[in-house]
Amino acid sequence: MSLYLLNQSYLTLCAAITAGIQSTFFCISAYLKFDKLTDFAGGINFLIIAGSTFLLGQRSIKPPYDSRQLLITGIVGLWGIRLSSYLFYRILIIGRDARFDRIRDNVGRFAVFWSFQAIWVFVVSLPVIFTNAPHNSIANGAPNIMTPLDSLGTLLFSFGLLIETFADLQKFSFRQNPANIGKWCNVGLWRLSRHPNYFGEILLWSGIFVISTNVTKGIEWSAVASPLLTAFLLLFVSGIPILERSADKKYGNNSEYRFYKKSTSPLIPMPPAFYLSIPNILKRTVCFEFPMYDLYIKKQK
Repeated sequence: MSLYLLNQSYLTLCAAITAGIQSTFFCISAYLKFDKLTDFAGGINFLIIAGSTFLLGQRSIKPPYDSRQLLITGIVGLWGIRLSSYLFYRILIIGRDARFDRIRDNVGRFAVFWSFQAIWVFVVSLPVIFTNAPHNSIANGAPNIMTPLDSLGTLLFSFGLLIETFADLQKFSFRQNPANIGKWCNVGLWRLSRHPNYFGEILLWSGIFVISTNVTKGIEWSAVASPLLTAFLLLFVSGIPILERSADKKYGNNSEYRFYKKSTSPLIPMPPAFYLSIPNILKRTVCFEFPMYDLYIKKQK
């Protein structure tokens, strides 16, 4: 039964779509030595996967549509449009993506990045792929919308999207102000978390997964890899570690920055006074304040 479900979920088609999109944008970027299309390509890929699986999963191209499938496709589309548009606009204003300074001219290493991006898009899209599968439609016996899980998932997504959006706008506005040159962002949500946009990202994909649990069965529970991979990459690979190291190099000798880092949660927004009062063991285990985020600071001492 599990293999049958996988065959009915358009996984092969989605993998082919992802490989095609990422390969195309990689070839363009590598040939032009251009790094302004990477995040845009990721966002567009999510939109195409969500839209394609939704349309293929309907019994008819005309309404009425399956409500849950329409919901999850719509919120993934909203997230994809918001994030890809913002990141594309930001990179046009900034002019370059510092992540690629050492690999832009190395085709092999550049290709590795695009390969990982393809894997990321495919795995994180699993909740919407499985939810949009024909056998998971209301017409085929799936629970009617809105279940408590639909409500909870939509709530988590909404909060996550709002947090991510406001955090991005606050930081972009801060960076564009000439008076803030040479300063770290500590306004708005950034007073409560060193990386509130990442908290929003993890929260919203957790919400999308929760919605998908209404219909997932058997091997489809592998969709939990979506929020888990998102959290893993942001906490340990391409998110917080890189930004923490960069900020420490720039501001590590500044006592005010050191206090900001000590009193501000790395991920979950909370008042600085409350965070300071939390025992170190809880900061490590509950608040994600991992020792790896302080490595450069310790080297300077």
